[in-house]
Amino acid sequence: MWRDVFLHKSQHHFLEELTVEEVSRTFKALSDPTRIKILYLLSQEECNVNHIAEVLDISQSAVSHQLSFLKSHRLVKSRREGKTIYYSCDDEHVIELLQMTIDHIEHK
Repeated sequence: MWRDVFLHKSQHHFLEELTVEEVSRTFKALSDPTRIKILYLLSQEECNVNHIAEVLDISQSAVSHQLSFLKSHRLVKSRREGKTIYYSCDDEHVIELLQMTIDHIEHK
């Protein structure tokens, strides 16, 4: 089936350049081990910077930097409760992609 799609040029569906750029940008965002750990943790629970730093055993500064990056890529969102900011995943599709990749790697 896939072969047939690729053999018939008239059936090709090309992605818009903007879509290609956004896909590339998302994969680049997921290419960092620390960001993967943060996203995986946030897929399980909403967390503040202190909790993420403690669980992952990295500095609060490093966590804040990565959260800022992930937020700028619309992969995490935040909410304020008093003086504390809590972070959670902003895109379930990306978490599904992450989980599928983990399942692929762990499949034996």
